[in-house]
Amino acid sequence: MTTSVPNLMLTGTGVSGVQIPQIGLGTWPLTGKESTDMVAMAIDNGYRHIDTAQKYGNEDAVGKAIRQASIPRDKLFVTTKLVNAYFGDVASVRAGIEHSLSETGLEYLDLMLIHWPNPQLGNYVQTCASLVELVDTGLIRAWGVSNFKPAHLQAVANAGLQIPLNQIQIDPLAGQPDYLAANAEHNIMVGAYSPTGRDLNLQEFPVLRDAAQRYGKTEHQIVLRWHVQQGRIVVPRSANAGRQQQNLELFDFVLTDDEITAINALDNGSRARLDADQYGH
Repeated sequence: MTTSVPNLMLTGTGVSGVQIPQIGLGTWPLTGKESTDMVAMAIDNGYRHIDTAQKYGNEDAVGKAIRQASIPRDKLFVTTKLVNAYFGDVASVRAGIEHSLSETGLEYLDLMLIHWPNPQLGNYVQTCASLVELVDTGLIRAWGVSNFKPAHLQAVANAGLQIPLNQIQIDPLAGQPDYLAANAEHNIMVGAYSPTGRDLNLQEFPVLRDAAQRYGKTEHQIVLRWHVQQGRIVVPRSANAGRQQQNLELFDFVLTDDEITAINALDNGSRARLDADQYGH
């Protein structure tokens, strides 16, 4: 039996009072029927937040599951991400949003993120400003960014814009405390992708193993709880029904401050797998 997943409140320039479920379903890299089946299963299991992206090539499959769901559209929260072909002025960004709407078959999107800043193009700040204007059209309810480093955040702030959410790679070994501090400085909510790390055997870490035994949870659940207890949005991916249910069962226990500190101490200084100053699409 899953426990109720709380909503957090998104605020920022042009965004007011938009509630986002704290647990979302990541959908990369599944496409086609695999993706549709995974999303449909997740909705049946209690997920109300689905995370996709133009680059993933699965907006159509994700949209199909959402359109066929027995849950009303306004009870589901859909996040997608803009590729750099649509960066720039309002017309360019609107074309990107309309592309996602066409792919998903939906009338609106709840959250459109800039997937990567692509600083070499020199227009991510303009793209943020365009997204702000497009919130008023009803095509999107909120906007945000992904993979923005502290310098990127500062450039947007210098333009007088407050980013509602920044989705970045955070896991126990790549805690990136300075990046978290930069987001906190600008009052930006943090989303965590790859929240339990890639190719990590979490059972190898005594602090996670011991906490899992104390609370009758898995090490995976302990790490997800570590995220949500610190106010982050998490979007783990799973196509397994049991694991999907476990990912939602995070709100019937509370880690102690000492346990949070011990998990923070696993950070080994690792950065995100891809450097946002070098990589983008």
